[in-house]
Amino acid sequence: MPDETTVPARKLDHLRINLKDDVQFHQLTSGLERYRFAHQALPNLALNEIDLSTRLFGKKLRSPLLISSMTGGAEQTFRINQNLATAAQALGIAMGVGSQRAALEDSAVAYTYQVRSVAPDILLFANLGAIQLNYTYTVDQCRRAVEMIQADALILHLNAIQEAVQSEGNTNWKDLLTKIEKVCRALEAPVIAKEVGFGISDDAARQLANAGVAAIDVAGAGGTSWAAVESRRAPTKFLRELAEAFWNWGIPTVDSLRAVQRAAPKLPVIASGGIRDGIEVAKCLALGASIVGLASPMLKLADLGVEDLIEGIKLINETLRVAMFGIGAKNIAQLKKTKRLMKA
Repeated sequence: MPDETTVPARKLDHLRINLKDDVQFHQLTSGLERYRFAHQALPNLALNEIDLSTRLFGKKLRSPLLISSMTGGAEQTFRINQNLATAAQALGIAMGVGSQRAALEDSAVAYTYQVRSVAPDILLFANLGAIQLNYTYTVDQCRRAVEMIQADALILHLNAIQEAVQSEGNTNWKDLLTKIEKVCRALEAPVIAKEVGFGISDDAARQLANAGVAAIDVAGAGGTSWAAVESRRAPTKFLRELAEAFWNWGIPTVDSLRAVQRAAPKLPVIASGGIRDGIEVAKCLALGASIVGLASPMLKLADLGVEDLIEGIKLINETLRVAMFGIGAKNIAQLKKTKRLMKA
């Protein structure tokens, strides 16, 4: 395992690169442009009666949005997480924190993840890299991560390609599924399996469902490429070129969403990866997602300030509402059952 002092530095690298550099996929898209809604000229409802609320893990959300896991673990990340959580509380949406490994290895940075003081009611997800289960972590660290932030569920994120192109990456992924299954059985909180932007295939989804995960976040290709992020912090030309070779690697979000639904039809699916506006949120829900996660747009708004972030989320919500109005869907259940989404 790399020296723990490198973890906060890596967190700051990731934050800086995501805010300042172009690390979006250049060749792959989310795939959402392949779909369009058939307009309903007579929606037969009033715009103000459209209900965006939904439920996940027993908690009501005022809209089906998730501020996807991004950051924490260094002093400069505290403000970002506080802004994200303040907005989530104000608008009644879900939030995940970034990987908590830094805080498990140095309790002095735990406060950078702790947001319940400003967001007592939100659906909140703790987060650890699943690969750490192959590097000494057990259900104990998973439980500590949940307790550290009073989370409602734990994300175990899967980032094999990112680890493989890092100089300090953890690359022994043998027998990891067995350890994920042990955590799912022993942990009191639900476990969510999540990619980081390369997507989840049908066979991986089937294995994860059989292991006992409570939900899957597809985190498909089309938004931020974490291979691109790692290329920007690579210490050598060799590693930079290796990471750049995988800049456009992955399963587009739409393809991953459909694959996961086929493979694990009983599990809630979170759609994320390149989602940028309320119409794309509506498409994901119409394709069967339970909620929809956004990361990069939220991060950039949170860096500007909580007011900008709240306004940005309100715009996504209102765009979603108008899209539902445009197809005559009164609530999220009707949107998920719509027949008005078609191939473009």
